[in-house]
Amino acid sequence: MFSHFVKSALPRCEFTFTYTAWQHTRGWCGASTNLDQARTLLQLIVDRGFISPGHANVELFKRGTTCSYGPLGSELRENVLHQWWRSMTGSRQQVFEINTPSSSGSPDIVAGRWGHLRIVEPDDVRNVLNETELSREQLVHSVRMFLQRSPLLRTNLIQGALEQFVPLFELVNRKLPFGIAETGRCFQPSQDGSAAEVTHGSLVWFCSPRTSSQWLDHWARQRLKWWRKSRDGQKSVAHIVSITGNIDRGLLAFLSNSLQLHNREDIKQKLHQRKVLKLHPLLAPVKVALGIGRGATMELRQVCEGLWQELKEAKISAWPGYLETSPVPMEQLNSKYDEMGVLFTAVISENTLESGLLQVRSRDTTIKETMHISELNNFLSRYISAADNM
Repeated sequence: MFSHFVKSALPRCEFTFTYTAWQHTRGWCGASTNLDQARTLLQLIVDRGFISPGHANVELFKRGTTCSYGPLGSELRENVLHQWWRSMTGSRQQVFEINTPSSSGSPDIVAGRWGHLRIVEPDDVRNVLNETELSREQLVHSVRMFLQRSPLLRTNLIQGALEQFVPLFELVNRKLPFGIAETGRCFQPSQDGSAAEVTHGSLVWFCSPRTSSQWLDHWARQRLKWWRKSRDGQKSVAHIVSITGNIDRGLLAFLSNSLQLHNREDIKQKLHQRKVLKLHPLLAPVKVALGIGRGATMELRQVCEGLWQELKEAKISAWPGYLETSPVPMEQLNSKYDEMGVLFTAVISENTLESGLLQVRSRDTTIKETMHISELNNFLSRYISAADNM
């Protein structure tokens, strides 16, 4: 469906203090940009399925707007959103979750209440312009009325929070402060008249005028602290502190900061570059890859399938490397999994059938250790739980 976007005025909101939690992405926008590393990262995230290939899609990703994500990118995005919600709703009491539509859905809504953009169907525009019996003034009036009846797209999430203020204010017995949290799609106009889709995470905090400055400082510190951690009643008019983060740009930042390049020599003294996406354990799209040693058999595959199902039930994401149809050297698979950001690689072999032991390799240290197959689930759960407190 082709959509045409038309700009309109956006009203100002008094008593509003706004802080954007993510204004730029280090590694792309800073003076210290390493172009070679940036190209390496872009090629890697396309090759490993974080985003779909294609120049236009890569450009969307570089701009921090919603693009076409692959399986790993979709999982990473869900992990970021999940951790954002956990930190936001668990940081204080009286933070309420809402979910509002990204378009007005009503042709009668007052212009300017949602944003700058409207959606119209090209056939409807064509029908209006084909009314040849109308004079120029009548045609202009007809087009204007048609546009006013077209649904509006939102450019931010604050409007939904403002509309929810009165009912929630009554719900908390008219006591301040309280907050409204939401994630969702927004549309931002560009200079060429098109619109880019972005995913925002927003907290709108309602408080008394005398405490608004303190709350702004508090939430600014809390949100910046969270982004950095994931990388490495008196009657009065309520003041509003709005904290907004661009989730899509956050993905770009996490991937950019996680890429590590290590030079090493093989046994023939040839220089190789090891590329690792050292994503935080809570954000890594895949926690463990399950592989088979030499001499894959039906029994080994059945063991892997049972282990994969056990991890799935424990909500630990696992990559079914045992489904590889062609034999691939383990060193090559390790390089692939490092580029995917996989935390651990577990290798099931004939020894596993005999003794129940398997070999587990760490992404971050490359150290291999041996453990019983029954211990893998608990080992991964403890590791991820410990990482939550890092």
